[in-house]
Amino acid sequence: QVQLVESGGGLVQAGGSLRLSCAASGSIFSVNVMGWYRQAPGKQRELVARMGNTGWTSYADSVKGRFTISRDNAKNTVYLQMNSLKPEDTAVYYCKATTPPFDAWGQGTLVTVSS
Repeated sequence: QVQLVESGGGLVQAGGSLRLSCAASGSIFSVNVMGWYRQAPGKQRELVARMGNTGWTSYADSVKGRFTISRDNAKNTVYLQMNSLKPEDTAVYYCKATTPPFDAWGQGTLVTVSS
């Protein structure tokens, strides 16, 4: 099993930046893909960014050019650098580890972007 703990959320003004962290522990050798998802009030959870264990990345169209997913293997941590934040980026952000056939989720961290 993989355990995930997110951190780094908070309140920021529009145009500002935040960096989210997702620290992984447990059976991390079995992780194929790490991803960041978000869920805004009243909306479904959506994919923000993903990174494969070979280094490939993919992003939602809404965050391309503003968000960057990265990882530090030595720290077993995945990051989401968020720049040029917009009020519509306000959501709870979750980290997910795909370890076939299972998924592991973190508890989420709240990001609030004020206008």
